[in-house]
Amino acid sequence: MSNTNQSTAGNWLDAHGGVFIAGVGLHPYQFPTETPYIELGLRAVRAALEDSGVSWARVQSAYVGTTSIGMAAGRVMLRHLGSTGLAVTQVENASASGSFAFRQACMEVASGMSDVVLAVGVDKHGDGRRAANKDGLERLSETATIPAVKFAMMARTYLRERGASVEEMAGVAVKNHGNAARNPFAQFRKPRTLEQVLASPRVVGDLTVQQCCPRGEGAAAVMLVSGNAIRKLGLDARRCVRVKASVAGSERPEVQYGDSAVELVRTSAEAAFEQAGIAPKELDLLELHDAFSVEELLYSEAIGVCDPGEGARYLARGASHIGGRCAINASGGLIGMGHPLGPTGIGQLAEITRQLRGEAEGRQHPNARWGMAHMIGLGSVSVAHVLSASA
Repeated sequence: MSNTNQSTAGNWLDAHGGVFIAGVGLHPYQFPTETPYIELGLRAVRAALEDSGVSWARVQSAYVGTTSIGMAAGRVMLRHLGSTGLAVTQVENASASGSFAFRQACMEVASGMSDVVLAVGVDKHGDGRRAANKDGLERLSETATIPAVKFAMMARTYLRERGASVEEMAGVAVKNHGNAARNPFAQFRKPRTLEQVLASPRVVGDLTVQQCCPRGEGAAAVMLVSGNAIRKLGLDARRCVRVKASVAGSERPEVQYGDSAVELVRTSAEAAFEQAGIAPKELDLLELHDAFSVEELLYSEAIGVCDPGEGARYLARGASHIGGRCAINASGGLIGMGHPLGPTGIGQLAEITRQLRGEAEGRQHPNARWGMAHMIGLGSVSVAHVLSASA
């Protein structure tokens, strides 16, 4: 199977007629409530089943991405749909939990082991405890591993080296809050002006509250099928979106503060493009990890949808807006749609699927054929998927 070191070993996703997303479903992302996780997850799964036209009895395996619910969340939730005896596997990889659950589902379908596999992400707001804080090592700084501090420092470096302004960086949040206002599944549904983004309370450095993603809860699900199953089950092939690349990797030692995360994004995206057989600038859609506004500028350059050093100007001239050259975070991204962790990566894939089908009502990017969902998680780990519209 592919990782960032083995991306040229042929496209394993093409076996057994290929791997396709046949259905998607979400529970809207929201601030923490008393709603049980089962209610969140089942709403997303039922929507994905209905969207795909696949019955629950046909699902052979399920991968559940979650970080904060607890052990064995999947079977407890899925038994309400019927105890069919399907395999259930729980996946945890911080922000990338849902993305890795999806990748595991892709591998199961591509291997021929199963024809119909569910990938679902579901989460409640947890205590955020990290294994990295239990490694028994002393820290040089108590704030060194806090993401907001790290990305605020990376933002200062980015602005200085690119000659970009604080206002240009805040433009990421303006765009993504605007996109989220058009997305019925988003946690934030209000457009924000540049003045509002800059005037919101400061978190650290040049990052204000409205340039940082919220935490919350929600669920997202996708139904994966093989190409053989599309024909066997009589599914509508025109609505099935093909998975053309799936690549994962992890961080290497960094030379300069913060550069290992950016390099990880670059190498994983590069391997994914090679596997899919397209160039970065052929992308029409890109959903990426914008937990903090500066990340979208850094990663749009690293992924290659714009040239190095051009991220802020690419945004300023509207190239990353819906209707622009490549719509980045048309869903609203983590800043606007929200970041409930377990569901986030699968929510990206659901958004790209709707866009490639031409079903993203109210926020449709025109003539979309190719999309990438890129996610990083604490560690750091990365995972990239490339999707294409049906022929």
